[in-house]
Amino acid sequence: MADSTETKQQAFAVPTKRILSKAHLAAFARSKAHAELLAFIDDLNERIVGIKLSEIGQPSERTAPIMAILDAVLETAKTTPPVDNKLSRFGNPAFKTFYDRVGASSAKLHATIPGLPAESVKEVEAYFKDSWGNRERVDYGSGMELNFLSWLYCLDKLGAFTPEDRAYLVLGVFWKYIIVMRYLQSTYWLEPAGSHGVWGLDDYQFLPFLWGAGQLKNHKHLRPKAIHDAEILEAFGNEYMYLSCIMFINSIKSASLRWHSPMLDDISAVKTWDKVNSGMRKMYAAEVFGKLPVMQHALFGTILPFPTLEEDPELAKALAEEGIVEPDAHGHIHEAGWAMDCCGIPVPSAFAQAAAEGHAANFNAGVVGGGAAAGAPAPGVPFTARQGIKPIPFD
Repeated sequence: MADSTETKQQAFAVPTKRILSKAHLAAFARSKAHAELLAFIDDLNERIVGIKLSEIGQPSERTAPIMAILDAVLETAKTTPPVDNKLSRFGNPAFKTFYDRVGASSAKLHATIPGLPAESVKEVEAYFKDSWGNRERVDYGSGMELNFLSWLYCLDKLGAFTPEDRAYLVLGVFWKYIIVMRYLQSTYWLEPAGSHGVWGLDDYQFLPFLWGAGQLKNHKHLRPKAIHDAEILEAFGNEYMYLSCIMFINSIKSASLRWHSPMLDDISAVKTWDKVNSGMRKMYAAEVFGKLPVMQHALFGTILPFPTLEEDPELAKALAEEGIVEPDAHGHIHEAGWAMDCCGIPVPSAFAQAAAEGHAANFNAGVVGGGAAAGAPAPGVPFTARQGIKPIPFD
């Protein structure tokens, strides 16, 4: 963890988007921010090996305020019901009201974090606000999940946590975030960000699979193929994130895992969780940190800085050679020849389909109640085939 005294003395700034082209993406890959975020992910991964969700214990005086903030966000959602939107299976407009309410309360919520410099809030809260989804598109994906990771990273750099808190940051704080996100996804029918969801794992999340495999990687009996065993999922789904995520997917989608989540099905053939864990880490680096459609939305400030042209001469040279066109209709800047819909094609929420078929009456109660959407039925939901995704080797 960085020296919090040094960090507190710096000038803070509202973070902005800095990755505008492949040249910027390459500069990010060479940057200190890239290395430190991956190191943060790796350290959190190692802290939770062999620890069940039920064994994480109570929050510390440092993590308790973070849990209270997540509870406040959940309460905001509960008091902001969806509007009548029966004619659409896309995102519910009430999400925008929820998003604005969270933003309005952000400064007050951050004031409850012990030792957080007041002048840093304008920078830190940008990641927090964008952790819940995109206000305009009413969607959610790995970029928003990255914002939550960045929020925790910034708080950690500012001295809000100690190394002893890191296991709880995953199995307590992050898992609570996933529970809140499941409520938001099911309540507001958030669309998967981009036409491929989270690059072939599930429609929304990535990190629960990465850290979930880390949690299991020294388990003496459970193997990756166990995700196909309903009795094992029932027995251990509330203890291990990876298994809980599989149960959650099964609760809103019908047919076999091979049909609606083919990459997860393929990964289940890997012999050990250790290999799954290392493969997930490679995949995250390649499919999240290494993809322009995701990282062009990433935010950089003083805590999580983007390299300057002076710090990275290769970037200045590449920009001169690459050529940049004017911002597109989304307000984004792309290199010459860009021919991709950067924000993806809108995809109806699977929850909307479930509700349309009358299967989701008690879904929210199951989501908020715990890990694996206990009691949630399994509706039939067609899944859009994902194309063009290159699997990362898991052996």
